Amino acid sequence: MDTANVLFETAISELPLIGRGKVRDIYSVDDDHLLIVTTDRLSAYDVVMPDPVPGKGEILTRISLFWFRMMSDIIDNQLTELGVADVIKDPELREQLKTRALVVKRLKPLPIEAVVRGYLIGSGWKDYQDTGQVCGIDLPAGLQQAEKLPQTLFTPAYKAEAGAHDENISFEKVTELVGEKLATRVRDISIEIYERAAAYALERGIIIADTKFEFGLDSQGRLHIIDEILTPDSSRFWPVDGYAVGISPPSFDKQFVRDYLETLDWDKTAPGPELPAEILEKTAAKYNEALQRMTQVPH
Repeated sequence: MDTANVLFETAISELPLIGRGKVRDIYSVDDDHLLIVTTDRLSAYDVVMPDPVPGKGEILTRISLFWFRMMSDIIDNQLTELGVADVIKDPELREQLKTRALVVKRLKPLPIEAVVRGYLIGSGWKDYQDTGQVCGIDLPAGLQQAEKLPQTLFTPAYKAEAGAHDENISFEKVTELVGEKLATRVRDISIEIYERAAAYALERGIIIADTKFEFGLDSQGRLHIIDEILTPDSSRFWPVDGYAVGISPPSFDKQFVRDYLETLDWDKTAPGPELPAEILEKTAAKYNEALQRMTQVPH
Protein backbone atom coordinates (compact mmCIF):
# COMPACT_ATOMS: atom_id res chain seq x y z
CA MET A 1 0.00 0.00 0.00
CA ASP A 2 1.23 3.51 -0.85
CA THR A 3 1.58 5.20 2.53
CA ALA A 4 3.09 8.43 1.18
CA ASN A 5 -0.38 9.68 0.29
CA VAL A 6 -2.07 8.78 3.57
CA LEU A 7 -3.30 11.19 6.24
CA PHE A 8 -5.17 9.81 9.24
CA GLU A 9 -5.15 12.89 11.47
CA THR A 10 -3.77 16.41 11.22
CA ALA A 11 -1.76 18.37 13.78
CA ILE A 12 -1.61 21.98 12.56
CA SER A 13 0.05 24.03 15.31
CA GLU A 14 -0.36 27.30 13.37
CA LEU A 15 -4.16 27.31 13.69
CA PRO A 16 -6.61 26.58 16.55
CA LEU A 17 -8.37 23.21 16.15
CA ILE A 18 -12.15 23.57 16.39
CA GLY A 19 -12.95 19.87 16.18
CA ARG A 20 -12.65 16.57 14.36
CA GLY A 21 -15.53 14.87 12.61
CA LYS A 22 -15.52 11.28 11.38
CA VAL A 23 -13.52 12.32 8.31
CA ARG A 24 -12.75 16.06 8.53
CA ASP A 25 -10.53 18.13 10.82
CA ILE A 26 -11.69 21.76 11.19
CA TYR A 27 -9.45 24.69 12.13
CA SER A 28 -10.17 28.37 12.75
CA VAL A 29 -8.45 30.78 10.34
CA ASP A 30 -10.15 34.03 11.43
CA ASP A 31 -13.63 35.36 12.20
CA ASP A 32 -14.77 34.77 8.61
CA HIS A 33 -12.91 31.62 7.53
CA LEU A 34 -12.27 27.99 8.45
CA LEU A 35 -9.74 25.47 7.17
CA ILE A 36 -11.39 22.10 6.53
CA VAL A 37 -9.04 19.16 5.98
CA THR A 38 -10.49 15.98 4.51
CA THR A 39 -8.43 13.11 5.91
CA ASP A 40 -8.31 9.48 4.74
CA ARG A 41 -10.28 8.27 7.77
CA LEU A 42 -13.04 5.82 6.99
CA SER A 43 -16.18 5.34 9.05
CA ALA A 44 -18.64 2.47 8.87
CA TYR A 45 -21.73 2.09 11.05
CA ASP A 46 -20.80 5.47 12.59
CA VAL A 47 -17.47 4.06 13.85
CA VAL A 48 -14.12 5.39 12.58
CA MET A 49 -11.94 2.50 11.44
CA PRO A 50 -8.31 2.42 12.66
CA ASP A 51 -6.93 2.17 9.10
CA PRO A 52 -7.17 4.97 6.51
CA VAL A 53 -7.96 4.60 2.80
CA PRO A 54 -4.99 5.97 0.79
CA GLY A 55 -5.90 9.11 -1.16
CA LYS A 56 -9.55 9.13 -0.08
CA GLY A 57 -9.43 12.69 1.29
CA GLU A 58 -8.04 14.08 -1.95
CA ILE A 59 -10.67 12.25 -4.01
CA LEU A 60 -13.53 13.51 -1.83
CA THR A 61 -12.17 17.07 -2.07
CA ARG A 62 -11.88 16.91 -5.87
CA ILE A 63 -15.39 15.50 -6.28
CA SER A 64 -16.89 18.15 -3.97
CA LEU A 65 -15.10 20.98 -5.81
CA PHE A 66 -16.42 19.64 -9.11
CA TRP A 67 -20.05 19.64 -7.92
CA PHE A 68 -19.83 22.92 -5.95
CA ARG A 69 -18.79 24.65 -9.17
CA MET A 70 -21.42 22.90 -11.29
CA MET A 71 -24.22 23.92 -8.90
CA SER A 72 -23.03 27.49 -8.28
CA ASP A 73 -25.86 28.93 -10.42
CA ILE A 74 -28.41 27.23 -8.13
CA ILE A 75 -26.95 28.19 -4.73
CA ASP A 76 -23.97 29.91 -3.13
CA ASN A 77 -21.39 27.55 -1.60
CA GLN A 78 -18.74 27.61 1.12
CA LEU A 79 -15.77 28.14 -1.23
CA THR A 80 -13.56 31.25 -1.03
CA GLU A 81 -10.77 32.77 -3.12
CA LEU A 82 -8.24 31.76 -0.45
CA GLY A 83 -6.00 28.71 -0.81
CA VAL A 84 -4.00 26.62 1.66
CA ALA A 85 -0.87 28.70 0.91
CA ASP A 86 -2.70 31.83 2.11
CA VAL A 87 -3.28 30.46 5.61
CA ILE A 88 -0.47 27.92 6.25
CA LYS A 89 3.16 29.10 6.55
CA ASP A 90 4.96 25.75 6.91
CA PRO A 91 5.95 24.62 3.36
CA GLU A 92 5.91 20.91 4.25
CA LEU A 93 2.43 21.21 5.71
CA ARG A 94 1.24 23.20 2.70
CA GLU A 95 2.39 20.40 0.41
CA GLN A 96 0.61 17.76 2.53
CA LEU A 97 -2.67 19.72 2.60
CA LYS A 98 -2.85 21.38 -0.81
CA THR A 99 -5.06 18.75 -2.48
CA ARG A 100 -7.23 17.84 0.52
CA ALA A 101 -7.88 21.09 2.41
CA LEU A 102 -10.22 24.00 1.64
CA VAL A 103 -10.37 27.49 3.13
CA VAL A 104 -14.12 28.05 3.46
CA LYS A 105 -16.53 30.71 4.71
CA ARG A 106 -17.39 30.49 8.39
CA LEU A 107 -21.15 29.90 8.26
CA LYS A 108 -23.85 28.93 10.75
CA PRO A 109 -24.91 25.34 9.92
CA LEU A 110 -28.60 24.47 9.84
CA PRO A 111 -29.47 21.66 12.30
CA ILE A 112 -30.73 19.35 9.53
CA GLU A 113 -29.38 16.89 6.99
CA ALA A 114 -31.15 17.42 3.67
CA VAL A 115 -31.58 13.82 2.47
CA VAL A 116 -32.83 13.30 -1.08
CA ARG A 117 -33.90 9.90 -2.41
CA GLY A 118 -34.42 8.85 -6.01
CA TYR A 119 -34.48 5.09 -5.39
CA LEU A 120 -35.92 2.82 -2.71
CA ILE A 121 -32.93 1.51 -0.75
CA GLY A 122 -31.31 1.47 2.69
CA SER A 123 -33.37 2.80 5.59
CA GLY A 124 -35.99 3.99 3.07
CA TRP A 125 -36.56 0.43 1.87
CA LYS A 126 -36.82 -0.85 5.46
CA ASP A 127 -39.31 1.93 6.28
CA TYR A 128 -41.38 1.13 3.19
CA GLN A 129 -41.51 -2.59 4.02
CA ASP A 130 -42.80 -1.76 7.51
CA THR A 131 -45.18 1.10 6.74
CA GLY A 132 -45.70 1.52 2.99
CA GLN A 133 -44.13 4.95 3.44
CA VAL A 134 -40.70 6.56 3.46
CA CYS A 135 -40.31 9.04 6.31
CA GLY A 136 -44.07 9.57 6.45
CA ILE A 137 -44.52 10.02 2.68
CA ASP A 138 -47.08 7.59 1.18
CA LEU A 139 -45.85 5.47 -1.74
CA PRO A 140 -47.65 3.07 -4.11
CA ALA A 141 -47.90 -0.57 -3.04
CA GLY A 142 -45.72 -3.23 -4.66
CA LEU A 143 -42.46 -1.33 -5.07
CA GLN A 144 -39.30 -3.45 -4.97
CA GLN A 145 -35.90 -2.94 -3.38
CA ALA A 146 -33.73 -0.49 -5.40
CA GLU A 147 -36.67 0.54 -7.61
CA LYS A 148 -36.71 4.09 -8.97
CA LEU A 149 -39.20 6.12 -6.94
CA PRO A 150 -42.23 7.68 -8.68
CA GLN A 151 -40.84 11.09 -7.72
CA THR A 152 -37.74 12.44 -5.95
CA LEU A 153 -38.29 12.49 -2.18
CA PHE A 154 -36.94 15.00 0.34
CA THR A 155 -36.60 13.11 3.63
CA PRO A 156 -34.75 15.32 6.12
CA ALA A 157 -32.98 14.23 9.28
CA TYR A 158 -32.15 16.05 12.49
CA LYS A 159 -28.38 16.22 12.94
CA ALA A 160 -27.46 14.23 16.03
CA GLU A 161 -24.66 15.01 18.45
CA ALA A 162 -21.35 13.29 17.76
CA GLY A 163 -21.60 9.54 18.33
CA ALA A 164 -25.39 9.39 17.97
CA HIS A 165 -27.47 8.48 14.92
CA ASP A 166 -29.29 11.16 12.94
CA GLU A 167 -33.07 11.10 13.43
CA ASN A 168 -35.47 11.15 10.46
CA ILE A 169 -37.95 14.02 10.78
CA SER A 170 -40.95 15.31 8.83
CA PHE A 171 -40.94 18.41 6.64
CA GLU A 172 -43.26 19.99 9.19
CA LYS A 173 -40.58 19.51 11.84
CA VAL A 174 -38.05 21.24 9.56
CA THR A 175 -40.38 24.25 9.31
CA GLU A 176 -40.50 24.33 13.13
CA LEU A 177 -36.69 24.27 13.31
CA VAL A 178 -35.82 26.83 10.62
CA GLY A 179 -39.08 28.48 9.50
CA GLU A 180 -41.33 27.70 6.54
CA LYS A 181 -39.60 29.96 3.99
CA LEU A 182 -36.11 28.55 4.65
CA ALA A 183 -37.39 24.96 4.93
CA THR A 184 -39.10 25.24 1.53
CA ARG A 185 -35.97 26.73 -0.04
CA VAL A 186 -33.74 23.95 1.36
CA ARG A 187 -36.16 21.28 0.08
CA ASP A 188 -36.52 22.78 -3.40
CA ILE A 189 -32.79 23.42 -3.86
CA SER A 190 -31.88 19.93 -2.59
CA ILE A 191 -34.21 18.31 -5.11
CA GLU A 192 -32.98 20.56 -7.94
CA ILE A 193 -29.31 19.77 -7.24
CA TYR A 194 -30.01 16.04 -6.94
CA GLU A 195 -31.99 15.87 -10.19
CA ARG A 196 -29.36 17.79 -12.16
CA ALA A 197 -26.55 15.64 -10.75
CA ALA A 198 -28.50 12.39 -11.29
CA ALA A 199 -29.10 13.20 -14.97
CA TYR A 200 -25.43 14.15 -15.44
CA ALA A 201 -24.17 11.00 -13.68
CA LEU A 202 -26.49 8.70 -15.62
CA GLU A 203 -24.80 9.81 -18.87
CA ARG A 204 -21.56 8.58 -17.30
CA GLY A 205 -22.87 5.19 -16.26
CA ILE A 206 -23.63 6.02 -12.62
CA ILE A 207 -26.97 6.05 -10.80
CA ILE A 208 -27.10 8.41 -7.81
CA ALA A 209 -29.60 6.51 -5.66
CA ASP A 210 -29.67 8.99 -2.79
CA THR A 211 -27.57 11.70 -1.20
CA LYS A 212 -27.50 14.18 1.65
CA PHE A 213 -26.63 17.87 1.75
CA GLU A 214 -25.82 20.30 4.52
CA PHE A 215 -26.57 24.01 4.49
CA GLY A 216 -25.44 27.07 6.42
CA LEU A 217 -26.29 30.76 6.69
CA ASP A 218 -23.95 33.75 6.48
CA SER A 219 -24.29 36.85 8.67
CA GLN A 220 -26.80 38.31 6.18
CA GLY A 221 -28.97 35.18 6.38
CA ARG A 222 -28.01 34.00 2.87
CA LEU A 223 -28.22 30.24 2.33
CA HIS A 224 -25.08 28.32 1.30
CA ILE A 225 -24.38 24.65 0.64
CA ILE A 226 -21.53 23.46 2.90
CA ASP A 227 -19.46 20.47 4.03
CA GLU A 228 -19.26 18.07 1.05
CA ILE A 229 -21.49 17.50 -1.95
CA LEU A 230 -22.33 14.37 -3.95
CA THR A 231 -19.33 12.28 -2.87
CA PRO A 232 -19.23 8.50 -2.32
CA ASP A 233 -19.28 9.28 1.43
CA SER A 234 -22.50 11.33 1.30
CA SER A 235 -24.24 9.50 -1.56
CA ARG A 236 -25.06 6.06 -2.86
CA PHE A 237 -23.54 5.62 -6.34
CA TRP A 238 -24.43 2.53 -8.37
CA PRO A 239 -22.85 1.50 -11.68
CA VAL A 240 -25.61 1.29 -14.31
CA ASP A 241 -24.24 -2.02 -15.60
CA GLY A 242 -24.63 -3.61 -12.14
CA TYR A 243 -28.10 -2.25 -11.43
CA ALA A 244 -31.14 -4.48 -10.99
CA VAL A 245 -34.39 -4.17 -9.08
CA GLY A 246 -34.96 -6.57 -6.19
CA ILE A 247 -31.35 -6.56 -4.92
CA SER A 248 -29.01 -4.17 -3.17
CA PRO A 249 -26.89 -3.16 -6.18
CA PRO A 250 -23.08 -2.94 -6.03
CA SER A 251 -21.84 0.57 -5.30
CA PHE A 252 -18.89 2.97 -5.54
CA ASP A 253 -18.32 3.48 -1.85
CA LYS A 254 -17.57 1.57 1.34
CA GLN A 255 -19.28 -1.60 0.17
CA PHE A 256 -16.10 -3.70 0.32
CA VAL A 257 -15.58 -2.53 3.90
CA ARG A 258 -19.19 -3.15 4.97
CA ASP A 259 -19.22 -6.60 3.35
CA TYR A 260 -15.96 -7.50 5.11
CA LEU A 261 -17.22 -6.22 8.48
CA GLU A 262 -20.35 -8.35 8.14
CA THR A 263 -18.11 -11.46 8.13
CA LEU A 264 -16.58 -10.54 11.51
CA ASP A 265 -17.75 -11.10 15.04
CA TRP A 266 -17.89 -7.35 15.69
CA ASP A 267 -20.76 -5.58 17.47
CA LYS A 268 -20.52 -2.35 15.39
CA THR A 269 -19.32 -0.25 18.31
CA ALA A 270 -15.94 1.46 18.79
CA PRO A 271 -13.18 0.58 18.48
CA GLY A 272 -13.42 -0.64 14.89
CA PRO A 273 -11.43 -3.70 13.76
CA GLU A 274 -8.27 -3.46 11.69
CA LEU A 275 -8.88 -3.79 7.95
CA PRO A 276 -6.80 -5.89 5.54
CA ALA A 277 -4.70 -3.97 2.98
CA GLU A 278 -6.63 -5.64 0.14
CA ILE A 279 -9.96 -4.24 1.40
CA LEU A 280 -8.49 -0.74 1.76
CA GLU A 281 -6.96 -0.87 -1.73
CA LYS A 282 -10.21 -2.06 -3.33
CA THR A 283 -12.08 0.73 -1.54
CA ALA A 284 -9.56 3.34 -2.74
CA ALA A 285 -9.94 2.03 -6.30
CA LYS A 286 -13.75 2.36 -6.11
CA TYR A 287 -13.55 5.96 -4.87
CA ASN A 288 -11.08 6.77 -7.65
CA GLU A 289 -13.29 5.16 -10.29
CA ALA A 290 -16.22 7.31 -9.13
CA LEU A 291 -14.05 10.43 -9.50
CA GLN A 292 -12.83 9.46 -12.97
CA ARG A 293 -16.32 8.60 -14.24
CA MET A 294 -17.93 11.75 -12.85
CA THR A 295 -15.35 14.14 -14.26
CA GLN A 296 -14.85 12.53 -17.68
CA VAL A 297 -16.47 13.69 -20.90
CA PRO A 298 -18.82 10.92 -22.12
CA HIS A 299 -17.96 9.26 -25.44
